[in-house]
Amino acid sequence: MPVGEKAYFSSEYLIHEIENGVYEISKVTLADEPGLVRTVLDTTIIARSDEICVYPKRVQLHNRTDLILRASRTGKRCTLFIGIDEHMNFVCNPDVQVLVPVHVYDLIPPFPHLSETLRELEETGIFGELEICFKHHIEDIRDSHADVYPCRAGGTEKSIDNDLLLEGERVAGCMTARQIIAECYDVDFDLHDICPANVASESHTSPYIARCCRLERGGLVQTADQIGYIVHWGASPKAISDAVFELISTYKQRHVS
Repeated sequence: MPVGEKAYFSSEYLIHEIENGVYEISKVTLADEPGLVRTVLDTTIIARSDEICVYPKRVQLHNRTDLILRASRTGKRCTLFIGIDEHMNFVCNPDVQVLVPVHVYDLIPPFPHLSETLRELEETGIFGELEICFKHHIEDIRDSHADVYPCRAGGTEKSIDNDLLLEGERVAGCMTARQIIAECYDVDFDLHDICPANVASESHTSPYIARCCRLERGGLVQTADQIGYIVHWGASPKAISDAVFELISTYKQRHVS
């Protein structure tokens, strides 16, 4: 406060450096007066210096979930964070229970596109306002011990798109695989369903987001006990981000009063 007991008009909290690297945090009440700089009417300490941990690394301040999780592990009532742009923020009394778990269903091989895109988006802080955390469920389709797998891109020894299937072989696939086999072969095959969207719907977890190669299945899915979102196999980061926002908006409308 270089000009006396005044603060910027939108200030609600003040981070005060008592000495080099030692802080306290106050809540302030400002006068109802014109101007960008206003008189401080009242100050209440909400975290003393001995209650504060100054986090040692620069962080992405928009990633609210990350801040809450980091603060919960410091052992202090309040954690003060310094952003990569030198701005500051803090978390007092961190409660990880406020975070809504979003279950992510994907598979390997080849690459868990949905899961990895969500991890990258999360690091940018784009989901910060939602206060969610992702629980990743990634199935390794090789655990099915099938003889044939869907696509040569997975690097498996034999695939539907690259090899002739032999009667009696066990096939790891989905609705699309079943349709291709029905169109190309005169015999039935033992098919192990690997579709992430089907796994999600049978899991009874909510909310969830899952990947599927069938464009017509995409979008919001609501049942009596589940809310989910199915995104296309090659969905863009923008489409995936939009899906998460729509999913959580719908989920909170139903579950949060």
